[in-house]
Amino acid sequence: MKIQNENFKTRNSDIPTTDLLMPDLETANNNFNFQLDRRQFMKLAGSGVFLFFTIGDLPLFGQQEGRGVRRNLPNDFNAFLRIGEDGRVSLYTGKIEMGQGVYTSLGQMLAEELDVPLGSVDMVMGDTDLCPWDMGTFGSMSTRFFGPPLRMAGAKARQVMLELASEHLNTPVEKLTVENSVVFEKSNKNNRVSYAELAKGKKIEREPKGPVSLKKPSEFKIIGKSFARRDGEEKVTGKAKYAGDIQIPGMVYAKILRPPAHGAKLLDVDVSEAKKVSGVQVVQDGDFVAVLHKYPDVAEMALSKIKAKFDSPKTGIDDKTIFDHLLKSADEGRTAAHDGDLQTGEKESKFVFDETYLNDYVAHAPIEPHTAVVHLEGDKATVWASTQTPFSAKEEAARKLGISPDNVRVITPFVGGGFGAKSRNGQVEEAARIAKLSGKPVQLAWTREEEFFFDTYRPAAIVKIKSGITENGRMNLWDYKVYYAGERGAEQFYTIPNHRTTAYGGNAHPFATGPWRAPANNTNTFARESQIEIMAAKAGTDPLEFRLKHLRDEKMKRVLKAAAEKFGWKPAKGPSGRGYGIACGLDAGATVATMAEVAVDKATGEVQVKRVVCAQDMGLVINPEGATIQIEGCITMGLGYALSEGLHFKDGKILDTNFDTYELPRFSWLPKIDTVLIEDRESDPQGGGEPAIITMGGVIANAIFDATGARLFHLPMTPERILDAMKSARG
Repeated sequence: MKIQNENFKTRNSDIPTTDLLMPDLETANNNFNFQLDRRQFMKLAGSGVFLFFTIGDLPLFGQQEGRGVRRNLPNDFNAFLRIGEDGRVSLYTGKIEMGQGVYTSLGQMLAEELDVPLGSVDMVMGDTDLCPWDMGTFGSMSTRFFGPPLRMAGAKARQVMLELASEHLNTPVEKLTVENSVVFEKSNKNNRVSYAELAKGKKIEREPKGPVSLKKPSEFKIIGKSFARRDGEEKVTGKAKYAGDIQIPGMVYAKILRPPAHGAKLLDVDVSEAKKVSGVQVVQDGDFVAVLHKYPDVAEMALSKIKAKFDSPKTGIDDKTIFDHLLKSADEGRTAAHDGDLQTGEKESKFVFDETYLNDYVAHAPIEPHTAVVHLEGDKATVWASTQTPFSAKEEAARKLGISPDNVRVITPFVGGGFGAKSRNGQVEEAARIAKLSGKPVQLAWTREEEFFFDTYRPAAIVKIKSGITENGRMNLWDYKVYYAGERGAEQFYTIPNHRTTAYGGNAHPFATGPWRAPANNTNTFARESQIEIMAAKAGTDPLEFRLKHLRDEKMKRVLKAAAEKFGWKPAKGPSGRGYGIACGLDAGATVATMAEVAVDKATGEVQVKRVVCAQDMGLVINPEGATIQIEGCITMGLGYALSEGLHFKDGKILDTNFDTYELPRFSWLPKIDTVLIEDRESDPQGGGEPAIITMGGVIANAIFDATGARLFHLPMTPERILDAMKSARG
């Protein structure tokens, strides 16, 4: 995953690109502070047949290259599972479920290779005492990178069970087969034994003796079949547990004294009135002040009684001046791609287009705020956290508690949305600090105001493009400069002989920024696809025809044609007045093309997105129903950054602190959505949680242009900006 700016250095940046190695459990214990050895793990997890694997010879791993993607799993990853004495299968993964659907699709992958019913697979996710170490859940990597070793684990477990059954049935392995957790003789189905019978009362560690291979797509019975989300009933009935639902005897709720602005310093504080509230405990550690009570509303009330003076900075930077500030502070830049000669390209171009695209800071705004419960008992601690990175949370909590990471267990319940924000664990560190200071179990849930204030926003960014077309309408020049967003999605997949892409960063943001669903790609796709249609309009060419004429990527051609067929696209020069738009892009190994129809109220600037068609090639689709839901979710969320979501701030003070001013998409905004999943069962599965969102800014901007003749260069495309653009277009 590319980082969004040069100063954002976290576990999300610089994913290792060494060859994948899969150490056995003992090596993993030594290298990554697993709390339990095998004996302890078995004691905690219960009886059954445990399969521990060395999976370094997986054929499905390696670098993904060729379309701007080059990633690998780190070489410190391990996968294992347990077949219980009741026949149920526990799947252990450091990945977490935050709405993306891997709770179902990972289960499908294991069930397929192990030959067990999907309903018999129990998910154990994000528990650092039970699950193998994992770098975190982000970048649409769960299926792509955890899926292959999980499948191999299932295949090896199946082979081990066949060998155990061979001994039990006194029948050669080659004469046996498996179906729905039962091993039987091919010529005599009555000669059978179930996984449950083989597992009963046994704790066996062994490697398969015979060769192991993954199933071919023609053999799939579960992979590629649509399943409803297995966590759906829990979530719609309210049974699902989140970190904020955790209750511990003696637990107190914490509220923290916060500064009024980023960069503000505490000068003086008086907590005497807060201490007078019955049952309140106030803890202080330097400038860190927290109020505790067994009821959160009482803690909140006591916090309001604290008198504090802060020195707030006057930076002169706000949401209007930020772009000039960023450009003045940018570094020298790095050339990401270059071919041909720009001067030659400009000289040979009949028309040259020099445009600047902007996007505001965007908040993650998950429905569940950052939450953590920390229970410290002596030199051991248990943490329940809403986090995308439980193993990092384990280390961070240990540092604040002053104990060994071996003595910290992080349990991750369901997470109510993350989108990249919960890769950082500020709430875990704060809750651990308070638990140590107070000596009590602590729950800390950020308020909505805190969620906005401490967010790691999608960075404000600038893209400058100088492009050109020849007299016959061929693209001949592309000088692309992206500031502060990052390179993801900036890669060039059109045929342009003279091109250069340069990325610029710096340390100029007035507050923290970080990954926001498909980081950088929303910005880059908006700019690129808008510029493409500017050239298509000048060339007098239908925008679909213009793209197809310049594309060298066969997958992109295929998804564009599939989207056009589903949409019912009829060629026309833009602006046609129909309100039709196109945008396409690459993300997380997937290829995506989107078409949209909009209606624009020319008196108010309000936009209604009436229809969206999205075609996506994501290789082998594990759960088509889940993939469709992810595309629909991306389209819905993408309406926000395209039309309404932009952060207002001044001198480090965040002016949007709730949803009364920061507007998310509403149900009334939703268009008719059609999805097309390109069948490609022979290819490895690719990411599905992010690709469809990257095109939403570009497709809506192009549709607005087609409807009105007005070109939007600044996200979000608010009614005010649309009215200004229409006025400029008229005159």
